[in-house]
Amino acid sequence: MKYTGNVIKYGDNVDTDVIIPARYLNTSDHKELASHCMEDLDSTFVNRVKQGDIITAGQNFGCGSSREHAPIAIKASGVSLVIAKSFARIFYRNAINIGLAIVECPAAAEEISEGDTVEADLDNGIIRNITTGREYKTAPFPLFVQKIIENGGLMESVAKGILN
Repeated sequence: MKYTGNVIKYGDNVDTDVIIPARYLNTSDHKELASHCMEDLDSTFVNRVKQGDIITAGQNFGCGSSREHAPIAIKASGVSLVIAKSFARIFYRNAINIGLAIVECPAAAEEISEGDTVEADLDNGIIRNITTGREYKTAPFPLFVQKIIENGGLMESVAKGILN
């Protein structure tokens, strides 16, 4: 699993209420959720995010409520990968369940800047900042997690018989 994209950077404790505000939880339409992603934190996000972009963030990304809408909104907005110092546990699991690639790498999350171009090889646990030339090591995704993400999520993987 390889990802290359430009970075949009956020700080610590980005909660699910700012990833997708509660007033939009009456829909399960992914495009509609994406159109409101991050709007209470960063009103420019939806206009500048591009397919394949990468979010970097500080500690406790995805804290707050356990809504699956948050990782769905991020993925549907075009973000291919989230790199953070740490994730809230339920967000981490929800992201994997819906097929959003996420990885904890404190050094990368700290040092990578807004607008940098990053390449991540999650099969081998290597993150490269193309802009600066820095390289970071992280734990590779286990094979079953790779399969879940590659197939678009847990339910899609089960339906295809990938995890049986």
